[in-house]
Amino acid sequence: MAEALRQEIRIDASPETVFRFFTDPARMTQWKGRTATLEPRPGGVYRVVINERIIASGEYVEVSPPTRVVFTWGWEGGHPVPPGSTTVEIELVPDGDGTIVRLTHLGLPGDEQRDEHAEGWAHYLGRLALVASGRDPGPDPIEQLQDA
Repeated sequence: MAEALRQEIRIDASPETVFRFFTDPARMTQWKGRTATLEPRPGGVYRVVINERIIASGEYVEVSPPTRVVFTWGWEGGHPVPPGSTTVEIELVPDGDGTIVRLTHLGLPGDEQRDEHAEGWAHYLGRLALVASGRDPGPDPIEQLQDA
């Protein structure tokens, strides 16, 4: 098991605003995924289709507006990190007129997966920072990868 993956970013938006980007399907797809099925309650579905081959899924474990969201995580389709096999914790900490987003990804099965997920989360947290502060992140290059 790899050491926990931790990332942090400051976003120019309130915790209430940022929180909705983790729980509202329409807001989720502004920064990550083509479609999202989100049922933000313990045991509810967390499923984000990045493209036809890249689909993250799990379930919500904890939903505490506007400061904390925890969900299980993995990839559909025979990936080394199967659906629901790891846990992602999101903490939203007020910081003046903005929010510090602290992401912790637990249970990744080795350093290679930790490194791959670190790149992915850095990419998507950057997109989240733009969207939540009212800017357009442009097309997602990961989403645009060939579906074949």
